[in-house]
Amino acid sequence: MEILVVVDMQNDFVSGALGTKEAVEIVPYVVGRVVDGLNRGETVLFTRDTHEENYMDTQEGKRLPVPHCIRGTEGWEIIGQLQEYTKTTQPIDKPTFGSVDLCEALRIVSQRLPIEKVTLIGLCTDICVISNALLIKAFMPEVEVAVDAKCCAGVTPQSHKNALEAMKMCQISVENA
Repeated sequence: MEILVVVDMQNDFVSGALGTKEAVEIVPYVVGRVVDGLNRGETVLFTRDTHEENYMDTQEGKRLPVPHCIRGTEGWEIIGQLQEYTKTTQPIDKPTFGSVDLCEALRIVSQRLPIEKVTLIGLCTDICVISNALLIKAFMPEVEVAVDAKCCAGVTPQSHKNALEAMKMCQISVENA
């Protein structure tokens, strides 16, 4: 069984408070990869960066004082181009960069069917994608973990490249670099 994890493709990261030109540019590739994955029988999971109204009082809010992905806001929602694909699976809300709940969901899936590969796509390569890739690799060391570079964007193009290189060093496959 193969799993595709779509990391934080939310309005605030594409066109909102923390949006970038690079994030906008990957949208068609991400949508295409989701469609391709579903057509090939992959299980598709979505994560959603989720903060509460007290975001500015949190450690992250103090270090990144830009309110974003506040639960229930438009910025928190998965982008419109991917909405129809979230109807069959509830996005996994995560209060921080990496998601223990995502790893737990993968563990539950692997109890039914062995997972051969987990591929991650989405935003931001250098924060949430790398955090989740490393967590999954630590949680399931014998499962191939991959990142599709064409379907990811970082805070900056350079930090995107740096994150891809760091993941390679941790035995995470980097595809379409």
